[in-house]
Amino acid sequence: MKDSERQDETQSGPPPQDAGTSPPADPHAAKAGEGDWDLPPEATVPRELTAADLVNRRRGRRIFLPVFLFVAACFSTFIAGALNWDPGRYIASDMLGRTIAQNWQQGLIYAGAVIGILLTHEMGHFVQTLRYHVPASLPFFIPVPFLLTGTMGAVIGMEGSRADRKQLFDIGISGPWAGLLVALPVAWFGIQMADEPMKPAGGIVLGDPLIFKLMTHYLQPEWGPDAVLNKNNPLLMAGWVGMLITGLNMLPISQLDGGHVIYGLFGRSSRWVARAFMIVAILYVVFWEKYNWTLMLVLVILLGVDHPPTRDDHVKLGWSRWTFGFLSLAIPVLCFTPVLLET
Repeated sequence: MKDSERQDETQSGPPPQDAGTSPPADPHAAKAGEGDWDLPPEATVPRELTAADLVNRRRGRRIFLPVFLFVAACFSTFIAGALNWDPGRYIASDMLGRTIAQNWQQGLIYAGAVIGILLTHEMGHFVQTLRYHVPASLPFFIPVPFLLTGTMGAVIGMEGSRADRKQLFDIGISGPWAGLLVALPVAWFGIQMADEPMKPAGGIVLGDPLIFKLMTHYLQPEWGPDAVLNKNNPLLMAGWVGMLITGLNMLPISQLDGGHVIYGLFGRSSRWVARAFMIVAILYVVFWEKYNWTLMLVLVILLGVDHPPTRDDHVKLGWSRWTFGFLSLAIPVLCFTPVLLET
């Protein structure tokens, strides 16, 4: 713009506004646009998102699919429990309806306990995303009717890049601890109700995590240290599933909860922890022939081993979060079942 034109505009006041355009109404926007009325509307200072804004975002409005998957997971876990956690045995048999009719109470107890553990876990994440105004979806449950557990857990989608290091740490760590608040008493009562363990000759049983072995030693000391629990009651099986999913989620990799936690603790150096863990995991699967974990390894590799950066990696955690974070690293040691099937 030439000086003469600028001077004429100064004498005659601001140029007339086009239809639908007006000077910014709030003082912050006026200051941002002072002397340049041609700034686009989005150049004004944005307001902070509220929890209501986040719930009303497009992702937050996706109600049908999360509700549908939740109902489907309730049904699939009920069927798994009613079919004695062996759906493949009954699915094409004339005993299907009779078995469900006989075991419907067992199915309801198992489904209620498992869904309660998973829902509490995911709501631990979701509440923290609301607290920190990080856009997130409702939980998506993963029903798998033909699997002995009836489900592969649940996930939420979130815009992690909107969170800083401390916020991501809080979001990641809240889910496992919330889920454990339900899973631990469920497992405790399940072990109290358990029958004496019997490993059938030539049979296959589910391996117990370390936390189960410790509970069994305390609650049923007469069974000895090598007892392998028969998963023959709904609370015991629900507790086992809850521990397995919690332990898996706390593995220190990428977008898993454990990946969020170690990124909060170590920042970008956490990638070396994740890579070292992946090398050990691959060697374990290959040399110990634990091929039932192959699919999990492939999924993790496809997700990516390294954790992406946060909005601000320089935020300090404080001593309380550091302490809680390091204690949380024991969760996969206690809850994960490296030997999924024992013969």
